[in-house]
Amino acid sequence: MSTPDQEVEEHLSVDPLERSDSERQPGGPLVLVILDGVGVGRGDKFDAVTTASTPVLDKLEATSPTRTLRAHGRAVGLASDSDMGNSEVGHNTLGAGRIFDQGANQVDKAIASGQIWKGDWRWLVSQVTAKDSTLHLIGLLSDGGVHSSISHLFALLRRAAAEGIGRVRVHVLLDGRDVPDFSALGYLSELQDELDRLNATGTGDYRVASGGGRMATTMDRYGANWSIVEQGWRAHVLGEARPFESAFAAVNTYREELPGISDQDLPAFTVVEGGEAVGPIEDGDAVIVFNFRGDRAIEISDALSGGAEFEHFDRKRVPEVAFASMTCYDVERGFPKRFLVHPERVDGTISEYLAASGVSQFASAETQKFGHVTYFWNGNRSEKFNPETETYVEIPSDQVPFQTAPAMKSAETAEVVVAAIKTGRYGFVRTNFAGGDMVGHTADFAATCAALESIDAAIGEIAAAVQSANGCLVVTADHGNAEDMVERGPDGSPLLGSDGQVQMKTAHSLNPVIFLVHDYAGRRLGFRTDMPDAGLANVAASLVELLGFDPPKEYEPSLLAWAPTTAP
Repeated sequence: MSTPDQEVEEHLSVDPLERSDSERQPGGPLVLVILDGVGVGRGDKFDAVTTASTPVLDKLEATSPTRTLRAHGRAVGLASDSDMGNSEVGHNTLGAGRIFDQGANQVDKAIASGQIWKGDWRWLVSQVTAKDSTLHLIGLLSDGGVHSSISHLFALLRRAAAEGIGRVRVHVLLDGRDVPDFSALGYLSELQDELDRLNATGTGDYRVASGGGRMATTMDRYGANWSIVEQGWRAHVLGEARPFESAFAAVNTYREELPGISDQDLPAFTVVEGGEAVGPIEDGDAVIVFNFRGDRAIEISDALSGGAEFEHFDRKRVPEVAFASMTCYDVERGFPKRFLVHPERVDGTISEYLAASGVSQFASAETQKFGHVTYFWNGNRSEKFNPETETYVEIPSDQVPFQTAPAMKSAETAEVVVAAIKTGRYGFVRTNFAGGDMVGHTADFAATCAALESIDAAIGEIAAAVQSANGCLVVTADHGNAEDMVERGPDGSPLLGSDGQVQMKTAHSLNPVIFLVHDYAGRRLGFRTDMPDAGLANVAASLVELLGFDPPKEYEPSLLAWAPTTAP
C-alpha cells in the first residue's frame, strides 16, 4: 500500500530540485507579491503609479536590487510584440519559467493548418445539418487578443457558410477594456459587413441576435457575480433582454440614456424583428463559445452544458444543445468535454517542482485574481500538486463597481498573507493585489491612485512580516495598465475626443514591469547585466535560486547575480 507522499510523487511529472551552495540558502520564507496591472510608465500626469503616494514601494526600490521585465508580446507567448500582456498569460509565464504559445497563437495556428475543422467541429456540423438547426456563436467582439479575436469569429462564420450551414446567430459581448473604449460600433460594423457578405449569396441567414457589455453580460469569472451570467442567459438563450431592432440601436440608445457609459458596462440586449427575438437558443441548436481564454467563459459554458445540478440561477428554460468551446477551459477536469483547439499543457511549473522538493506553499488573492495565483500560475491546473503542502486562501471580492471601493481587498489580502508568514509553515508564499488592474480598467484616475495607495500600505504590512521572519520579499507585476491611463497618438501625445477632452484608456499597456528583490537575511545578490530583454519567464528560475535550489535546465535563466560572501 502506497503512502500519501508516494501517491503525490507518482502524479508529479518532475524530479525534486537539487540544493544549491550553502551561502545561497534562505533565512526565512520567500514571499512574492504580484501587482496586477502595475507597469513602469512615463512618469507623467497620466501615470497613476507615479502620481499615487507609495512610500513603501519607493523605499523598497531605493534600497533593493530593482530592474524591469518585458511583460507583453513574444515575451509571454503572444503572436507579436504589438500584443499587450494580460493577467492570464502573465501568470502562466511567471509560473512556468518558460514561454509557451498562448491561446490566440494556438488558435491562429490551428486555423492556418486546418486542424480546427477536424474533431469536434465536424461533430457540431453534423448535429446542425441533421436537424436543420441554428449554430450560435457567443464571445467577446474585439481584436484585443486577450480573451478572443474577431478574426477567429470571422473564420468560424466563413467555415460555417462553406459547410452549408444555413442559420447562424452571433451573440456579441462588447469590449472597451482590452481595446479602446467606445469602439463597440466599429467592431459591430466590421461584423455586419462580414454577415452581409455571407448573406449576399442568398443561401444563408446570418445575424447578430443579442449582446451586452462584458462586465454586465455573461463574462463573470470565479463565481464573483453569477447575476452577470444570468443577464447573458436572458439575452442569448431566452431572448428576453431589453429588445432592440439591432445591436447598433442598442448601443446608441444606451449611450444616450447613460452618458459616458463604457462599452464594457453596456446592459444586455436582445435583437427582435416583428416583436420576436431573432435568435434565442432552442432545442437541437449548436453553440460555440469562441473565447479562447477560459476564466470568463467557464460560467456561461457551465450554464449551457450543466444538468439539473446547476443551481447558480434559475435558467427557466434549458435547451438541449450540442455545445463546444474554442479551447478546453479546464484541462484537469476536462471541461468542456468538446472543444475546437487542444491547448498546450504546461507541466513542470515552479509549483510542481517545489511540491516535488518538499517546499510548503501558500497562495492567496481576492476572488477577482484568485485563479491567477492558482490555476493560471500552475499551468492551467485547478488541482493542487500536493494537498499536504499547499494551502490556497480566496478572499471574496465585493460585488460593487471597482472605482467606488478602490481599496478592494488589499488590507484583507495583507492580513491573510501576514498570518501565513507568521505560522512559519511555508517556504514560498505568493499573492496578487488586483487594484491596479481592476480599478485601472475603469479609467478613473483618482480611484486608481487610491487603489495603488491601499496596495502600498498592504505591502508595508507584508514587508514588516517578511523582515521579522528573516525572509526575502520579491515584488513584480503581470502586465501594465495603471501607469498609462490615456489613449496616445503615434508620437505618444494624449489623444483628444470630439468633445476636446483627453481620452482616458481602459486597456492594458505595452510597458515593462518592475522586478524587485529585498532579502532581509542579508544574502549578497544583484542582477545580471547581460539580460536587457529579460521577461516574466525569467522570474521562476530566479525564485528557485532564492529558495536555495538550482533552477531546472529547461527554464529561462535566472536574473540573479550572486556576490561571493568572502574575498578570494
